[in-house]
Amino acid sequence: MADEPVRTTGTLLHFVEGTIVHAGPHVHEDCHPLHTHSFFELALVTGGEGVHHSQAGRQDLRVGDVVVLRPGVWHEYEQCRSLEVYNCCFSADLVQRELAWTREDPLLGYLLWTGPFSAQRRGVLSTHLDDETLTEALGHLDGLRQLRNQSMRRHRGDLIGWLSLYLSCVARTVGERDELGRQTHPAVLAAMRMMEADPARPWTLTDLAQELHLAPGYLVRLFKSATGMPPMAYLSRHRVELAAVQLLHTDLPIARIGEAVGWPDQNYFARRFKSHYGLSASTYRQRFNSPKLTHSLH
Repeated sequence: MADEPVRTTGTLLHFVEGTIVHAGPHVHEDCHPLHTHSFFELALVTGGEGVHHSQAGRQDLRVGDVVVLRPGVWHEYEQCRSLEVYNCCFSADLVQRELAWTREDPLLGYLLWTGPFSAQRRGVLSTHLDDETLTEALGHLDGLRQLRNQSMRRHRGDLIGWLSLYLSCVARTVGERDELGRQTHPAVLAAMRMMEADPARPWTLTDLAQELHLAPGYLVRLFKSATGMPPMAYLSRHRVELAAVQLLHTDLPIARIGEAVGWPDQNYFARRFKSHYGLSASTYRQRFNSPKLTHSLH
């Protein structure tokens, strides 16, 4: 891996070519300015105090807090007093490929896929680790960190192994808090994959239910039971996330991005994007865009 696997260009954090996972501690004084990134991030507070600000709101931070951020989320740290954060970042491609199995796990599926989208969390999920779990989590993060300068070709499995242990550690805490544990119905998993595979398709609930040979009402009940939201709401959140990546990394016209993610009506796209990110698509692009990073992992 590169000496500096995560770099900052303006207000966009990005992986250098070849990086899929990074873990490392950081100390913030006063503030860490508003920024975004196109990878997943888990920020674990290990010392000090501060306030985390995102479109999900403001949260006072204390030791043991974990903030899970999906790609495209903007956030910042305020009122920091020696705030120590152990960051763990990993690419969206890794989640779609090597970690695709996590979608079928009740705890990990909620941590990475559905929890940050449900209950108006806007791509952000928070939890708190007790002292014993915090110690376990730090051990897994240290394992990841020790691999930062090792050959990706020789240690890819080690990286994924340490990351899986850390994610499981956090997911168990989230599961205990939210009383998770039921296996996700196969039809829900199939619906997610179908919509994600073809987001530009003009999906309707009826179309989706017909593809799965289910009654629409039954599919909605299954989906809401597993994710806390109906299928079309999940699709909407997936589409705005895809749009955010395009806004961050390309110069494509906003109307074309909306069409590419399944919203040819520019006004409707604008409303959905602002509803999720709290910023218009044009403001989001102006504040965070860095088109020269189109080759970065995202």
